[in-house]
Amino acid sequence: MTEVGVLVVDDQQAYREAMAAVVRATDGFVLLGSAASAEEALALAPALRPRLVLLDVHLPGMDGVEAARRLRSTADRPVVVLLSTYSADEVDLDGCGAAAYVPKGAFGPDRLADCWARVAG
Repeated sequence: MTEVGVLVVDDQQAYREAMAAVVRATDGFVLLGSAASAEEALALAPALRPRLVLLDVHLPGMDGVEAARRLRSTADRPVVVLLSTYSADEVDLDGCGAAAYVPKGAFGPDRLADCWARVAG
C-alpha cells in the first residue's frame, strides 16, 4: 500500500501537534506538513500534494468549510476530513466537499484508519 500523505490544519499548536502525532502513529500515513490557518494550507497544498487534509472547522480568517471547498476545487482534489469540538449538527457542511466529519475528541489512529478506509475506498 502506498502511504497516504497528510496535511494537518488547526490554529491551535497543541492540537496540530496532536493530529500530527496521530498521523505518525497510524500505519500507512505520513505527515507532509502542518498549517495554522486555511490560507496557509491553501498555499502549502500545491507543493505538498497531500492525498488527505485534516482540517479544523473553526479557524481565524477563512473557516475550514470554505477551505474544504477551495481544496476540493484544486487539480489534486485531496480528500478533506473536517474536525471540530462542535457536534456535526452544529456545523453546516453541505456543499463543501468534505468526505467526513470527526469530532476532535474521537480522533485517534483507529479512527483515522477507519475514516480513510470509508472515504477513499
